[in-house]
Amino acid sequence: MIPTARVYALLMGAAVMAVLGLLFWPGDGRLIVSLMVLLGLNILVLAMMLLDSLKGYAQLVKVERQGMPRLSIGRDNPVQLTVTNPGPKTTVQIRDGYPQPHFTVSEETLSAVLEPGITASLSYTVQPTMRGEYRWGVLQVRQLSPWGLAWLDQSLPQAQTVQVYPDLVGLRSLTLKLTLAAAGAIRQKRRLGIGTEFAELRDYNPGDDLRLIDWKATARRDRPLVRVLEPEQEQTLIILLDRGRLMTAQVQGLSRFDWGLNATLALALAGLNRGDKVGVAVFDRAIHTWIPPQRGQSHLNHLIERLTPIQPELLEPDYLGAANVLVRQQSRRALVVVITDLVDQTASAELLQALSRMAPRYLPFCVTLRDPQIDRQAAEFSTDVDDNFERAVALDLLAQRRKAFALLQQKGVLVLDAPANQISEQLVDRYLQLKLSNRL
Repeated sequence: MIPTARVYALLMGAAVMAVLGLLFWPGDGRLIVSLMVLLGLNILVLAMMLLDSLKGYAQLVKVERQGMPRLSIGRDNPVQLTVTNPGPKTTVQIRDGYPQPHFTVSEETLSAVLEPGITASLSYTVQPTMRGEYRWGVLQVRQLSPWGLAWLDQSLPQAQTVQVYPDLVGLRSLTLKLTLAAAGAIRQKRRLGIGTEFAELRDYNPGDDLRLIDWKATARRDRPLVRVLEPEQEQTLIILLDRGRLMTAQVQGLSRFDWGLNATLALALAGLNRGDKVGVAVFDRAIHTWIPPQRGQSHLNHLIERLTPIQPELLEPDYLGAANVLVRQQSRRALVVVITDLVDQTASAELLQALSRMAPRYLPFCVTLRDPQIDRQAAEFSTDVDDNFERAVALDLLAQRRKAFALLQQKGVLVLDAPANQISEQLVDRYLQLKLSNRL
């Protein structure tokens, strides 16, 4: 129970009345009378506050935290509280016991004015910066008493354990995007004859490739028909995700490994959506986790559950070792996507060697996660000496990366170097382009 400003105002009013009595009360006993007035008024105010608090405690609001789904790392996840007011109109302030320090919230304290007998929903968003299991604590609720003389505190036990997963929100959005693409843009590209697998026959339209005319069907139907081809299905996609030293660096609030894990799951979703088999290997000095290629949407849930607990380590990755394991595990040709980062040609020599060895047998694809801060520093001009030195370093880093990528491309390796916070979208788009162009 905490007195409100109204109580202090009443006590100040009582003191003013006592002072006025002291100044204007006739007779010698005015001091005693003023003190008695002050004491009586103070007792009255405190008694009113106590009575008001007792009435309020008999009509406390009820607050429940709704069951939270799996939270997505790096996203604003909504948390909903249901507040029921059994008494008269009141004001409440609620502070949730969210985990710290790996969470940021949109509002530390929720405030609302509740009408009598209603149930209201209050919400805030929480953004986790690390995956794992976290525990929510008690709800601290502060409620204004009916006469507004006291704040009534209560602690409501609402213990709840919540899992923080990779970017599931992004995966849901990507699912919708892939569905629309399959019904629209992908279908249009099929009609242009890009692909190797037969899909259907349709009437010839001016501008269609004459080589796609099915002459036997044309003779039977007595009108020109063309074959509609689509990209080959049931290919194999292998994703090698580095969890070594460079992947521990923080980029835009998340570790580079978390950005890579989000991209891994996004690419896996795209591959499964296109009918490919998808396998994933996570490695540092050795293969930490190997998930054999499978197809089907249920495989995505298996990937999420297996990959979510993995964290990056301060270890140098063994690219050649990972490539050798891949050769033993995957005999058929596959698109091999290595998600990692590189510094320059010299420091990444082993990565270059491992990817070059894959080129004759597989289609290697090197994906690196660039720090957007480096791009900004390289683009900013300044008159400050220190800033210009940082810009020179950033420009040199980008130049060294370009040299390494040029060497990879010369040896038949596909490359994608994108800001870490944009890597998922660009990687999926690049994969869809590869499927349509039949590079695999």
